[in-house]
Amino acid sequence: MADFLLEIGCEEIPARMIDAASAELGRRVSDVLTRERLTVNVPVISMFSTPRRLAVSVTNVAVGQGDVEEQVTGPSIKVAFKDGQPTPAAHAFAKKVNTDIARLQRVTTPKGEYLAAKVVNKGRKAAEILRDTLPKELASIYWPKNMYWHAKNERFVRPVRWLVALLEGDVVPLEFDGVRAGNVSHGHRTLGGPVVVHRPGDYGNALERASVIVNQNEREQRIRKALDDAARAIRGARWREDEALLETVTNLTELPSVILGNFDTEFLELPEEVLVTVMRDHQKYFALEDGGHKLLPHFLAVLNTDGDPGGIVRHGHERVLRARFNDARFFWQTDQKVSLRERVPLLKNVTFQKDLGSYYAKTLRVQHLGSHISGPLKEAGFEIRPGVVHKASCLAKTDLTTELVKEFTELQGIVGGLYARVQDLDPALSPDAHRLIAEAIYDHYKPESMEDSAPRTIEGAVLSLADKADSIAGMFALGLQPSGSKDPFALRRQANGIVKTIAEHKLPLGIEQLFRDALAGYAGSEAEKKFGAKFATPQGRGEILQSIVAFLRERLEFYLRDALGFAYDVVNAVLAADADDVVDAVARAHAVAKVRPSSDFESISVAFKRMKNILRHAHEAGSEPAAEFHPGALKEPAEVNLAELVPTTAERVRELRGKKNYEAALVEISRLRPAVDTFFDKVMVMVDDPKVRANRLALLQTVLKEFSTIADFSEIVTDSKESKVS
Repeated sequence: MADFLLEIGCEEIPARMIDAASAELGRRVSDVLTRERLTVNVPVISMFSTPRRLAVSVTNVAVGQGDVEEQVTGPSIKVAFKDGQPTPAAHAFAKKVNTDIARLQRVTTPKGEYLAAKVVNKGRKAAEILRDTLPKELASIYWPKNMYWHAKNERFVRPVRWLVALLEGDVVPLEFDGVRAGNVSHGHRTLGGPVVVHRPGDYGNALERASVIVNQNEREQRIRKALDDAARAIRGARWREDEALLETVTNLTELPSVILGNFDTEFLELPEEVLVTVMRDHQKYFALEDGGHKLLPHFLAVLNTDGDPGGIVRHGHERVLRARFNDARFFWQTDQKVSLRERVPLLKNVTFQKDLGSYYAKTLRVQHLGSHISGPLKEAGFEIRPGVVHKASCLAKTDLTTELVKEFTELQGIVGGLYARVQDLDPALSPDAHRLIAEAIYDHYKPESMEDSAPRTIEGAVLSLADKADSIAGMFALGLQPSGSKDPFALRRQANGIVKTIAEHKLPLGIEQLFRDALAGYAGSEAEKKFGAKFATPQGRGEILQSIVAFLRERLEFYLRDALGFAYDVVNAVLAADADDVVDAVARAHAVAKVRPSSDFESISVAFKRMKNILRHAHEAGSEPAAEFHPGALKEPAEVNLAELVPTTAERVRELRGKKNYEAALVEISRLRPAVDTFFDKVMVMVDDPKVRANRLALLQTVLKEFSTIADFSEIVTDSKESKVS
């Protein structure tokens, strides 16, 4: 039993790529060890990463494979012997397994009697296996962008400078990217130097002596503590928590330290969103705020060094930030010379997508779609301020023509909302309507992830839905739907946003109707010419619509499972019944999850699965249920009892479902358990009499149809063994 260490040292890896690559390296090494039978007991796998290295350490690795005895089957006896004498086929097989013909065995298989032999495959040494297999694994690591540096089959994100591969104290002589492995690593680029690693267990301490903290979690904790310590220098200040930025700076450093910098208070006149974006996205600085979350004229920068005792680095950061803030202020002031209303025609010169036309055309479609969405919501009692959605839709994309967004593209929408807040949009607008328009524009890209919040207002939600639905409809009509890991237009993220917005605002909107209206918005447009003949026919448009609906169903499944935490079989059961109404699906999932633990529910789920199987096997055998079951034709007491319970139970379930009291409805369905159990105990469905069989099949089909509108119970995974088809 031994420990194994692999380190790939290279030029600086982009911070955003490190975590995924590190995790993949760990999986690949683990898979190799498992596949090659090199694990002993339960191995402990530890991942390490810095900007200049990826490493994996594994304990409990076997130094070699054990020998494996297997039975090898040769030619059939008929082929191996003729007139009692071995044929060339028998001799060839004996030679292959390195034994005498007399020692060969005879085995009986379903295909007949064959020659066989037991062969012992000698195990290989772990070092040999790792040497041969790991280079291919390293070349197969996925990178969003990678390059070929030497051999055509070896690619990596950055040039590899050194390799460390140790099995206990011995070097594994693998080679990758023209570099041969050894036991010499390298410390911090400016503070360290070559580091000899004698054994895998020495790795972390050896690198720390060379000014490198290889454990990512430890670096993050050091950064957190340093941020806390630096913020205490300003009374009442605290650094603004930012997990994404913290992850980035952790992956940008090997020996992190933190400095406190300052900027002129005059810049606080700019909107906070602009200042924080400049600090966060462009400079990787943490903002400081007071107890009331008000921005302070200070920042924290994470350095990849042991400090800045002379303040030279701090002065450099302050100078750079001052220049960036001056640029932002200039852009802000310049943009105010042209109002958002005046910028609407400029959108004709801003391309949305080369085949879908300009943002001006998109604006008109979004306005129209927003009206379609607002109508049913108003009828359902939602209060939507007149004109707000229309005006916000008109102005939502105008900030794409501003200098501030051209410089800071991540502020799209936010800048529009900020400008709408300070500009005179329309003298006839009330202050409240003005505020709602600005908020709708500000929020219309939200939510940008499942962790992000939905738009704050109902008007913002409508604008967000219309904008995202228009984009998805246009891309699908062009055949540009996501494929595998490729999603260049972020359609999954936009679909996730639609699902979350509908769910959190509890909007009574059907997915199919939403996208039917979105596709209709392209009819008669210039973009329609790019869609091809498929879009020109009702059947073709229907196929496009159904592909979008299926795509949104996947996103709803993701939302229920990953965002809300429902079990996969609960999600499958709920969506099998209906996946069009997001709010209703969420409510039904809650009810199914709550009722599921009961024994009656589990039993009825098993019974429904059995009914489905019976109907499927009957169909395969050419036996179809009657058009409707006839109670008068039922003879057995068990089937009569079940048939009598179906109408009354179905009526109660429909009533409860109409009130969206799904939990009570599921309880009602579960009460059918005794009757269903008795039915399957006493009644044979697949009898010889075709009329009786068809009537009983019709009864089962009726039960499934009546009681599968909340969830398809057959999708529920149970511990009970499913009964045989009868």
